[in-house]
Amino acid sequence: MQVRRLRAAEQGEVAALWHAARKETHTAIGISMEEGVTPEESQRVFRELIAPRNEIWVAEESGSLLGFLAIQGSTLERMYVRPDAQGRGVGTALLDKARELSPDGLELHTHRANERARRFYEKHGFEAFAFGVSPPPESEPDVEYRWRPR
Repeated sequence: MQVRRLRAAEQGEVAALWHAARKETHTAIGISMEEGVTPEESQRVFRELIAPRNEIWVAEESGSLLGFLAIQGSTLERMYVRPDAQGRGVGTALLDKARELSPDGLELHTHRANERARRFYEKHGFEAFAFGVSPPPESEPDVEYRWRPR
């Protein structure tokens, strides 16, 4: 597996991966996708808001994109792994890249109900430090995590 920068021509593929992974995660934790969030809307949001504001890195294996991370400074804005690639070390590889990019520490938010993500981050040394509610349209209980090198 290789972790590398996103190529411009791959934005559509990564936006589709993000849409599918987010839909699967939200379904698993009992949060319905926001009204009107179609694959096309996810493409637009990724292209107009996520890609321009973040460094985007992808995990690739045998020419197939398995996941991505979007990072801005020390904030891990998004990290998603294709549903059929979960449990194979993709998230760990992406998180290793995030730590390389921000060696002094990382912060992130996730839904409190997302036990799988919370276990993953805690297993990798992240500590919960704040609890709140995500912004609309989700408006769901969330948790802020941070990682600091030992």
